[in-house]
Amino acid sequence: MVKKPAPDATRRSEKSRRAIYAAALALVGEVGYPKTTVEAIAARAGVGKQTIYRWWSSKADVLLEAFLDLSAQAAQEAGQEPYVIPDTGDLAADLKTVLRITVDQLLDPRFEVPSRALAAEGVLNEQVGREFVERLLEPQLQLYVSRLRSAQDSGAVRGDVDPRIALELFVSPLAQRWLQRTGPISYDYTDTLVDYALRGIAPR
Repeated sequence: MVKKPAPDATRRSEKSRRAIYAAALALVGEVGYPKTTVEAIAARAGVGKQTIYRWWSSKADVLLEAFLDLSAQAAQEAGQEPYVIPDTGDLAADLKTVLRITVDQLLDPRFEVPSRALAAEGVLNEQVGREFVERLLEPQLQLYVSRLRSAQDSGAVRGDVDPRIALELFVSPLAQRWLQRTGPISYDYTDTLVDYALRGIAPR
């Protein structure tokens, strides 16, 4: 009698994990953060509630990890290394590359719908807003800080510039335009933000 191979637990776990990610992102976009529950995520993903609690302590943890995974996928699809801003020696080109990836994410329904739901909840619920800023947004902004500090070391940015403030010259306008729909977002738009931020708008 031929003995059947044992099921691959690793593969099964990864399949369940991805189903949970997808379920969490879909639900928060459909019903909002307050109505997204661990029970609903489990049912949507086709797993037991205990499976989720074995890996995460709360729905916020699930959504945080789901967003990080989605961001990593977007970077890989764009041919970039996740969680890294390239340092080619050309600061403008590096910032434009990363912001173009961000534009793609913001226009991708997989990312846009749940992101808007969480952004809305963050305005109403200070704890949720603080948690996602501290655990998701701020670590991403620190990547810009590191790249700008590298540019300071190479002389491309003045040494007296605060990188954490400077990055908001191109990141914050993009976020505001996307959130409030004050205008279209595009590669040309983010390229222009970088040019204005690095060169200024005063006459030369």
